[in-house]
Amino acid sequence: MRGLRLLRAPAVLCAVACALLSAAGTPAYAHTALQTASPAPGAKVGTDTRVIALTFGGLLKGTVPKVSVAGPDGKPLPVGEPVVVPGSTVCAAVNGLPTGVDSITYTVLAVDGDAQTNRFLFQVTKSAKAAPVPAACRGRRLPSPPAVQASGFLERQGTAVLGASAATAVLAAAVGVFAAVRRRRRGTTAVGGGDTVTG
Repeated sequence: MRGLRLLRAPAVLCAVACALLSAAGTPAYAHTALQTASPAPGAKVGTDTRVIALTFGGLLKGTVPKVSVAGPDGKPLPVGEPVVVPGSTVCAAVNGLPTGVDSITYTVLAVDGDAQTNRFLFQVTKSAKAAPVPAACRGRRLPSPPAVQASGFLERQGTAVLGASAATAVLAAAVGVFAAVRRRRRGTTAVGGGDTVTG
Protein backbone atom coordinates (compact mmCIF):
# COMPACT_ATOMS: atom_id res chain seq x y z
CA MET A 1 0.00 0.00 0.00
CA ARG A 2 2.84 2.32 0.88
CA GLY A 3 4.49 1.49 -2.44
CA LEU A 4 1.36 2.56 -4.33
CA ARG A 5 1.38 5.88 -2.50
CA LEU A 6 5.01 6.43 -3.42
CA LEU A 7 4.25 5.72 -7.06
CA ARG A 8 1.24 8.02 -7.05
CA ALA A 9 3.16 10.96 -5.58
CA PRO A 10 5.42 11.55 -8.62
CA ALA A 11 2.41 11.25 -10.92
CA VAL A 12 0.48 13.87 -8.95
CA LEU A 13 3.50 16.18 -8.88
CA CYS A 14 3.94 15.79 -12.63
CA ALA A 15 0.28 16.59 -13.27
CA VAL A 16 0.48 19.70 -11.08
CA ALA A 17 3.67 20.84 -12.81
CA CYS A 18 2.11 20.40 -16.26
CA ALA A 19 -0.96 22.35 -15.18
CA LEU A 20 1.20 25.20 -13.89
CA LEU A 21 3.25 25.29 -17.07
CA SER A 22 0.10 25.35 -19.19
CA ALA A 23 -1.37 28.15 -17.11
CA ALA A 24 1.85 30.12 -17.38
CA GLY A 25 1.92 29.78 -21.16
CA THR A 26 -1.71 30.68 -21.75
CA PRO A 27 -1.53 34.49 -21.25
CA ALA A 28 0.92 34.93 -24.13
CA TYR A 29 -1.74 33.70 -26.53
CA ALA A 30 -4.82 34.85 -24.65
CA HIS A 31 -3.33 38.34 -24.50
CA THR A 32 -3.65 38.72 -28.28
CA ALA A 33 -6.88 36.75 -28.69
CA LEU A 34 -9.58 38.31 -30.85
CA GLN A 35 -12.34 39.71 -28.62
CA THR A 36 -14.71 41.35 -31.08
CA ALA A 37 -14.85 41.91 -34.82
CA SER A 38 -16.90 43.86 -37.33
CA PRO A 39 -18.01 42.03 -39.39
CA ALA A 40 -18.20 39.36 -36.70
CA PRO A 41 -17.57 35.67 -37.42
CA GLY A 42 -20.73 34.20 -38.94
CA ALA A 43 -22.43 37.61 -39.17
CA LYS A 44 -24.56 38.80 -42.09
CA VAL A 45 -23.62 42.27 -43.35
CA GLY A 46 -24.38 44.49 -46.33
CA THR A 47 -22.33 45.14 -49.44
CA ASP A 48 -21.90 48.78 -48.39
CA THR A 49 -19.59 47.85 -45.51
CA ARG A 50 -16.65 50.26 -45.55
CA VAL A 51 -14.65 49.44 -42.42
CA ILE A 52 -13.15 46.24 -41.05
CA ALA A 53 -12.48 46.36 -37.30
CA LEU A 54 -10.79 43.81 -35.04
CA THR A 55 -10.38 44.25 -31.29
CA PHE A 56 -7.84 42.14 -29.42
CA GLY A 57 -7.20 41.45 -25.76
CA GLY A 58 -3.91 43.26 -26.20
CA LEU A 59 -1.30 43.82 -28.88
CA LEU A 60 2.45 43.73 -28.70
CA LYS A 61 3.59 47.35 -28.49
CA GLY A 62 4.76 48.80 -31.79
CA THR A 63 3.24 46.04 -33.94
CA VAL A 64 0.46 46.34 -36.51
CA PRO A 65 -1.49 43.18 -37.33
CA LYS A 66 -1.80 42.12 -40.96
CA VAL A 67 -5.40 42.06 -42.19
CA SER A 68 -6.66 40.70 -45.49
CA VAL A 69 -10.13 40.12 -46.90
CA ALA A 70 -11.14 37.60 -49.56
CA GLY A 71 -14.32 37.28 -51.59
CA PRO A 72 -16.41 34.15 -52.16
CA ASP A 73 -14.01 33.03 -54.91
CA GLY A 74 -11.05 33.25 -52.53
CA LYS A 75 -9.44 36.15 -54.37
CA PRO A 76 -8.07 38.99 -52.21
CA LEU A 77 -9.99 42.25 -52.04
CA PRO A 78 -8.39 45.71 -51.78
CA VAL A 79 -7.87 46.67 -48.12
CA GLY A 80 -6.37 49.87 -46.76
CA GLU A 81 -3.35 49.80 -44.45
CA PRO A 82 -4.53 48.74 -40.96
CA VAL A 83 -4.42 51.38 -38.24
CA VAL A 84 -4.10 50.51 -34.55
CA VAL A 85 -6.16 52.76 -32.28
CA PRO A 86 -6.34 52.88 -28.47
CA GLY A 87 -7.99 49.84 -26.97
CA SER A 88 -6.06 47.38 -29.15
CA THR A 89 -8.51 47.86 -32.00
CA VAL A 90 -7.37 47.55 -35.60
CA CYS A 91 -9.31 49.50 -38.24
CA ALA A 92 -8.97 49.10 -42.02
CA ALA A 93 -10.95 50.57 -44.90
CA VAL A 94 -12.52 48.54 -47.72
CA ASN A 95 -14.39 49.51 -50.89
CA GLY A 96 -17.51 47.54 -50.11
CA LEU A 97 -17.79 43.74 -50.13
CA PRO A 98 -19.03 41.26 -52.76
CA THR A 99 -22.07 39.15 -51.99
CA GLY A 100 -21.52 35.62 -50.78
CA VAL A 101 -19.38 34.09 -48.06
CA ASP A 102 -16.35 36.34 -47.54
CA SER A 103 -13.47 35.85 -45.14
CA ILE A 104 -11.09 37.88 -42.99
CA THR A 105 -7.57 36.66 -42.21
CA TYR A 106 -5.43 38.35 -39.60
CA THR A 107 -1.93 37.79 -38.25
CA VAL A 108 -0.79 39.17 -34.90
CA LEU A 109 2.36 38.84 -32.83
CA ALA A 110 1.89 37.38 -29.37
CA VAL A 111 3.75 38.71 -26.35
CA ASP A 112 6.27 35.89 -26.73
CA GLY A 113 6.94 36.98 -30.33
CA ASP A 114 5.15 34.10 -32.03
CA ALA A 115 2.97 34.98 -35.05
CA GLN A 116 -0.63 33.83 -34.86
CA THR A 117 -2.75 33.65 -38.01
CA ASN A 118 -6.49 33.07 -37.88
CA ARG A 119 -9.36 33.27 -40.34
CA PHE A 120 -13.13 33.49 -40.02
CA LEU A 121 -16.08 33.65 -42.40
CA PHE A 122 -19.09 35.93 -42.66
CA GLN A 123 -21.91 36.42 -45.14
CA VAL A 124 -22.55 39.44 -47.34
CA THR A 125 -25.99 40.15 -48.81
CA LYS A 126 -27.54 43.15 -50.53
CA SER A 127 -30.48 43.22 -48.13
CA ALA A 128 -28.41 43.35 -44.91
CA LYS A 129 -27.12 46.50 -43.21
CA ALA A 130 -23.48 47.53 -43.32
CA ALA A 131 -21.27 46.16 -40.55
CA PRO A 132 -21.32 48.59 -37.62
CA VAL A 133 -18.24 50.76 -37.19
CA PRO A 134 -16.87 50.58 -33.63
CA ALA A 135 -16.55 53.87 -31.77
CA ALA A 136 -12.76 53.47 -31.76
CA CYS A 137 -12.70 53.65 -35.58
CA ARG A 138 -15.22 56.46 -36.08
CA GLY A 139 -13.96 59.85 -37.19
CA ARG A 140 -10.49 58.53 -37.99
CA ARG A 141 -8.69 58.95 -41.29
CA LEU A 142 -8.03 55.48 -42.57
CA PRO A 143 -5.76 54.87 -45.59
CA SER A 144 -7.85 54.19 -48.67
CA PRO A 145 -7.70 50.73 -50.25
CA PRO A 146 -5.54 50.50 -53.40
CA ALA A 147 -7.46 51.12 -56.62
CA VAL A 148 -6.25 47.81 -58.01
CA GLN A 149 -4.90 44.90 -56.01
CA ALA A 150 -1.23 44.21 -56.70
CA SER A 151 -1.93 40.78 -58.21
CA GLY A 152 -4.71 42.20 -60.37
CA PHE A 153 -2.40 44.96 -61.63
CA LEU A 154 0.22 42.43 -62.60
CA GLU A 155 -2.40 40.40 -64.42
CA ARG A 156 -3.64 43.45 -66.28
CA GLN A 157 -0.11 44.59 -66.98
CA GLY A 158 0.73 41.16 -68.32
CA THR A 159 -2.30 41.24 -70.57
CA ALA A 160 -1.34 44.68 -71.84
CA VAL A 161 2.22 43.57 -72.52
CA LEU A 162 0.95 40.48 -74.27
CA GLY A 163 -1.35 42.60 -76.43
CA ALA A 164 1.45 45.01 -77.26
CA SER A 165 3.73 42.12 -78.20
CA ALA A 166 1.07 40.67 -80.48
CA ALA A 167 0.51 44.05 -82.13
CA THR A 168 4.26 44.48 -82.59
CA ALA A 169 4.51 41.05 -84.17
CA VAL A 170 1.68 41.82 -86.60
CA LEU A 171 3.24 45.17 -87.48
CA ALA A 172 6.64 43.55 -88.05
CA ALA A 173 5.07 40.92 -90.28
CA ALA A 174 3.29 43.61 -92.31
CA VAL A 175 6.51 45.57 -92.75
CA GLY A 176 8.28 42.39 -93.84
CA VAL A 177 5.63 41.62 -96.44
CA PHE A 178 5.72 45.19 -97.71
CA ALA A 179 9.51 45.11 -98.02
CA ALA A 180 9.37 41.79 -99.86
CA VAL A 181 6.81 43.15 -102.32
CA ARG A 182 8.99 46.22 -102.96
CA ARG A 183 12.06 44.06 -103.58
CA ARG A 184 10.08 41.87 -105.92
CA ARG A 185 8.83 44.89 -107.86
CA ARG A 186 12.33 46.32 -108.12
CA GLY A 187 13.62 43.01 -109.38
CA THR A 188 10.89 42.77 -111.99
CA THR A 189 11.47 46.33 -113.18
CA ALA A 190 15.21 45.77 -113.51
CA VAL A 191 14.71 42.67 -115.63
CA GLY A 192 12.21 44.44 -117.87
CA GLY A 193 14.48 47.48 -118.34
CA GLY A 194 11.86 49.95 -117.14
CA ASP A 195 12.22 52.90 -114.78
CA THR A 196 13.50 52.22 -111.26
CA VAL A 197 10.89 52.70 -108.54
CA THR A 198 12.06 54.58 -105.46
CA GLY A 199 10.20 54.88 -102.18
